[in-house]
Amino acid sequence: MDRLKLKAVLGNHPHVQAVKSGELRSDLFDLDFIEYTPTNTAFKPMVREQAFDVCEMAIVTYLMAKAHGKPLVLLPATMLGRFQHSYALYNPAQGSLGPSDLEGRRVGIRSFTTTTGAWIRGILANDYGVNLDSIRWITFEDPHVAEYVDTTERAPKDKKILQMLLEGELDAVLGETSNDPKLKPLFSDPAAEAARWYGRRGVVPVNHLVVVTEQLAKSRPDVVAGVYDLLKRNKEQMGPAASPDLLPFGIEANRRPLELIVDYAFQQGLIPRRYAVEALFDATTRGMN
Repeated sequence: MDRLKLKAVLGNHPHVQAVKSGELRSDLFDLDFIEYTPTNTAFKPMVREQAFDVCEMAIVTYLMAKAHGKPLVLLPATMLGRFQHSYALYNPAQGSLGPSDLEGRRVGIRSFTTTTGAWIRGILANDYGVNLDSIRWITFEDPHVAEYVDTTERAPKDKKILQMLLEGELDAVLGETSNDPKLKPLFSDPAAEAARWYGRRGVVPVNHLVVVTEQLAKSRPDVVAGVYDLLKRNKEQMGPAASPDLLPFGIEANRRPLELIVDYAFQQGLIPRRYAVEALFDATTRGMN
């Protein structure tokens, strides 16, 4: 059988370098990598046109794509996982602000549908009792999934998110980091907060996993299994994972993060119903561990 050539987009993560360099290869297919910087700029063409065969994708983008019937299939291969508490900032020149103080405030976020935003809003609502509907959300970009109706307020075209925070036009921002000494983290000690949160939840917040087109999954399930196998081998080559493992691979390792982000996405109106973890995968990918 001819070797398939697959168009692929993956970020430059250390645990995929051997696959991206061709050091780790398959007998069934070749991966033709296309670079997108930042990687999230590839999500929109993947959702809207299935522009690649294999693509890194934010989990909330995938959940919303699934809700709107996009022909994509999820692989339980985490490309990016991280604790989210350090990705929320405020400007202390406007007065002191903590996570419980956001109601009635102007909060900026790149797009309302970003995965980091969904995780942090979930933390604010479920761990700090914040009423998310009372916040004035200011956004800068459209959702990747065109069918989602975004009711947030759009920032002026010429404005940048951190600039607006520094100029006092926003009270806080989510999904951003900055070395600017004028800005402070919303969670006063992000690392300690993250450790406490992990102690309570036992969940690693996964941001990006991998999707393939439904067409590839249906026509060549062996190739989809081969893609997962390559990625898993590359991760294993890196040696023992940190504890907790921020890059969980397999359905069971991803079960609790997926259950929680499904919950948060549903609570926030990003998806119309809660999906069981098994429902996020297909016949081929459901058995991956």
